[in-house]
Amino acid sequence: MKKSNKGFSLLELLIVVAIILIIATIAIPSLLRSRQAANESAAVATLRTINTAQVTYLSSSGGIYGSLAQLSATGLLDSTFGATPAQKSGYQYAITLGSSNTDYTATASPISTTTGRYGYYTVPDAVIRYSTTSTLAPTGKSGQPVQ
Repeated sequence: MKKSNKGFSLLELLIVVAIILIIATIAIPSLLRSRQAANESAAVATLRTINTAQVTYLSSSGGIYGSLAQLSATGLLDSTFGATPAQKSGYQYAITLGSSNTDYTATASPISTTTGRYGYYTVPDAVIRYSTTSTLAPTGKSGQPVQ
């Protein structure tokens, strides 16, 4: 009687595992860069939303700007921004109010280097700019508008 060998040999299994590892080493860095780019786009969009919320708050509050907690409490921003620190999509957000609350600077800083490469900020002119910290801006773009 003849014995029937069914299944894969150890060599065949090792080759399949090696191929999967090669594919993973190619795909994972691309996935991480894609996630960073998505988080950066979300940060810029969130700062635009904060600008819009500030303009709305300014018109209803008698000419003063609000903090993240105030904007969240009035329903102009979602409840994520009512917590301290306000974090969303890999970025931490903050608003620094100027004297008499007639000026503000809203910032978005990456929580870690894996969640984002660049920091962003905006002032009442509503232009989103790269961070003034040179390590959080592309080379030569510190404080420049995001294109």
